[in-house]
Amino acid sequence: MSLPDIVSREQWRTAREELLRKEEAVRRAREVLGEARRRLPMVEVDAEYVFEGGDGKATLLDLFEGRAQLVVHHFVFAPESESGCPCCSALLDQVGDLAHLRARNTSFAAVSRAPYTRILPFKARMGWVVPWYSSSYSASHGELDFNPDFNLDFEATVESDRGLVDRPGVSCFLRDHDRVFHTYSVYDDGLDGLGTLAGLLDLTALGRSPACGDRLRLHDEYDY
Repeated sequence: MSLPDIVSREQWRTAREELLRKEEAVRRAREVLGEARRRLPMVEVDAEYVFEGGDGKATLLDLFEGRAQLVVHHFVFAPESESGCPCCSALLDQVGDLAHLRARNTSFAAVSRAPYTRILPFKARMGWVVPWYSSSYSASHGELDFNPDFNLDFEATVESDRGLVDRPGVSCFLRDHDRVFHTYSVYDDGLDGLGTLAGLLDLTALGRSPACGDRLRLHDEYDY
């Protein structure tokens, strides 16, 4: 294993200050990128997707749980599989308590093509409590298939049954009364570093407003 060079404290400080300038440049570039992402145009979702979850059938609007924004984790879990994608599982492990997102008017849900009867035991095994829905109902009752529909504009990476494709991703939606709009999607390597409150909010149309740190509380102290 190659280890870093050993230097004096003064040499380390000089090198660290040089790296800090580069880090600050990346942070400023990330802020500019975030502003551009929030200005990205949105498209209305008029397809009537039907999902299956813990409370039975649900629409995309239902997944908002009355909040303004929705972050959907496209969790790779094929209908014939017994367990979910390890990479998707690692991301979901990092999401943690949803109270911080919900206090910022944002809901979160995982969606997979596997039937809910397969999702449920795996969800229990992993100890997750996040809302998780199956999109298989729509797919089996017509041509609507939520996961592939939101992967169409991107190169497919993983082939699965029936010629369909799955890839890990996150899509963001905005609600205006009963109208739902798709604002952003990211896949594969674009998910690196996601899972934090700030990282997920940075993908949404409303961003971190108000700033994450301004209203952070213990997750059992929110009143929303």
